[in-house]
Amino acid sequence: MDTKNCETLLLEHGIKPTANRIMVVKALESSMLPLSMAELERKIDSIDKSNIFRTLTLFREHHLVHAIEGAVDGTRFELCHSHDEHYDDDLHPHFYCESCQQTYCMDGVEMPEIVLPEGFEAHSSNYIIKGTCPHCKDEDRR
Repeated sequence: MDTKNCETLLLEHGIKPTANRIMVVKALESSMLPLSMAELERKIDSIDKSNIFRTLTLFREHHLVHAIEGAVDGTRFELCHSHDEHYDDDLHPHFYCESCQQTYCMDGVEMPEIVLPEGFEAHSSNYIIKGTCPHCKDEDRR
């Protein structure tokens, strides 16, 4: 994703584009898998950990990233493909491979509908399926 598209995406989510924010968007966009804080730090060595954390917090508030909790190495982050700062219209489950410890997006797999009891209001959801990915399953067969 080029800088102009990053700026547009940030503005669509009500976020002022800055050099650091654009770098975080580019790092998330270039990854095929959700990234942990440690992985983001290694990928963006020109921004310190606290600035990356503050940027991710802002992105979460504006629905620009999904935070996937429950991974062994802590929360993982992926760019949200929604273009709305108030609503995530691309929620999907994730798969955690217990062998390689990778977290995969299950795009195209619908989230199960959960009906909450009266008085409860959901603000986010986190659905993780754990098991073995196809690559590790094939390795086990050899």
